[in-house]
Amino acid sequence: MSKSKIIITKDMTQAQRLAVIKKRAKIVQKKFSKSRRVRLSETSFMDKYHDGQNINAWTDAPKYLDEYYGDRVRDQNSYESEEGWN
Repeated sequence: MSKSKIIITKDMTQAQRLAVIKKRAKIVQKKFSKSRRVRLSETSFMDKYHDGQNINAWTDAPKYLDEYYGDRVRDQNSYESEEGWN
């Protein structure tokens, strides 16, 4: 947090202290709500879902593995047993 010009001293009454705390809390709340609005507006392009499905997800795993990993995956599959472990 940045340095604050709001100072609580021990010679303040309880009401004065609470007033200072409320003032600082209002400032912090305003800051966080603004940063949340900005963050939500900046990342909206990442929320690419259509009918509950992520359009960036590869839905056909075997085809993906074959296309990008080919022989390596086939060798691994022949090495592993049916249960997925040796």
